[in-house]
Amino acid sequence: MGELRHRADQFTVLVRQVPLCPEHNTRGCAVDHFFSKHHRFSYHSYQMLYDGKDLEYLLGKHKKLKKELEDKRHTDMLSNGSQEHKQISTSEEKLREITNMICHLQSETMLREKELPVAFVTFKSRRSAALAAQTQQHSNPLELITEMAPEPRDVSWRNLAIPQKLLPLNKIGVILAAALLTIFFAIPVTAVQGIAKYEKLKKWFPPAMAIEFIPGLSSVVTGYLPSAILKGFMYIIPFAMLGMAYLGGSISKSNEEIKACNMVFYFLMGNVFFLSLISGSLLDEIGEYLTHPRDIPSHLAAAVSAQAEFFMTYILTDGLSGFSLEILQLGLVLFDIMRSCTYGRGKERTPYLFSFPYFRVIPTVSLSIMIGMIYAVVAPLMLPFLVGYFCLGYIVYFNQMEDVYETTYDTCGRFWPSIHHYIFVSTILMQITMVGLFGLKSKPSAAIATVPLILITIAYNEYCKIRFLPSFKHFPIQTAVEIDEEDEKNGEMGTHYGDAATAYNRHQPCLERVISSAEAPTNLSQPLLGTESI
Repeated sequence: MGELRHRADQFTVLVRQVPLCPEHNTRGCAVDHFFSKHHRFSYHSYQMLYDGKDLEYLLGKHKKLKKELEDKRHTDMLSNGSQEHKQISTSEEKLREITNMICHLQSETMLREKELPVAFVTFKSRRSAALAAQTQQHSNPLELITEMAPEPRDVSWRNLAIPQKLLPLNKIGVILAAALLTIFFAIPVTAVQGIAKYEKLKKWFPPAMAIEFIPGLSSVVTGYLPSAILKGFMYIIPFAMLGMAYLGGSISKSNEEIKACNMVFYFLMGNVFFLSLISGSLLDEIGEYLTHPRDIPSHLAAAVSAQAEFFMTYILTDGLSGFSLEILQLGLVLFDIMRSCTYGRGKERTPYLFSFPYFRVIPTVSLSIMIGMIYAVVAPLMLPFLVGYFCLGYIVYFNQMEDVYETTYDTCGRFWPSIHHYIFVSTILMQITMVGLFGLKSKPSAAIATVPLILITIAYNEYCKIRFLPSFKHFPIQTAVEIDEEDEKNGEMGTHYGDAATAYNRHQPCLERVISSAEAPTNLSQPLLGTESI
């Protein structure tokens, strides 16, 4: 709890579109002059971001050479040959040259030339940082754009280097790419649903009639195989969506995962749920949706009823195979075997620890919630299977989060609004299905009585967005003041904002420190330019 109350991002504001200082022709000067003047009593220091591609390349080369040198020294201890001594001397000379180049590029003079129009500004209190993040700073709204900084471990450093004017194009490109992937993925999903319908499978692929001669094989092919194939296709989609979200220009890794969550959920809803319904039982009536939109609820109810067996198998497949693969971590095991047999042979193994894959788990579980809510009305016998699925999932993921995955950053519950939205969408689909089901059962009064329930659900969702959503987007001033007062009472305020001033330096990739043989390393964990340097 103490770590959450004393986070560096609570004192820090991310500032973008920083103009050049007309006097000194640097962006760092412009940041310092502006905040020293307009936030005179609360501003503490700043840290610029740098275009560090050359530095990151050299740092990577430095690590590789250092590793090779350690291996050569280990080999030399075993062989004591003159050839090995010569190779070690050559490697040491290369390492010294690269180290000196890195130290030169990391000097204050060279870094000034690589300044980006982005800075982290640290304030002396949480209240001041929250006020600065939530207000317009400059008369030109396109300059000095402020927002609360993400946690240092959560910053997406490469995306911060993207110019602000290109971000809308990136976002549009990501939306188009996700839409195209969703549309083109309809082809394999339709083919999978063709397998589920044996009569259509025989019509499309006549050799499939040979299945009838093998006892029990037809039930496996038409029952379990479609769900297994679909699950295999679904495994690669979250990673593709995460890559697209990365290209969208988010300032933090958590934002990338939240965007990927949204794209994956709607992808699964469109391709796994709706397309399975259409291709499985309404392939010949797809035009009815366009010509008779009033019949959509009844068509949806009929389609959902027809596909109950498929979705029950899908839940069982996801529960049995999905959770088993999650426990086994089969992908990482195969990767480790391939690495140990190829480029990693004979090298010391390093543990591979990753953060919890929210972008993959949350949409998959949300799809199961949606299927369960819809079939609670149409096929209640599916509910025991879903209860078992969620109980098993709780045990598996509790173990994974405790003992397998590493916490790389903390979002303080920022995934909850997305989960709430997924449940809202599932509830609306369930109620629309109820309207259609009552229509099919010739119960018009029940169908009409369900319509106000849909409106009440929408109104409640709007209330939740007004009441709770702002708390996930902004740091409340009241909360900030209360924590500030507690820190001032304990005499910890100066320590906390001092730590915040150095936190982002320690995580910026191009400022990683290497030890020079010629001189002791300077401390780059301190702000390169503070108020006292100007």
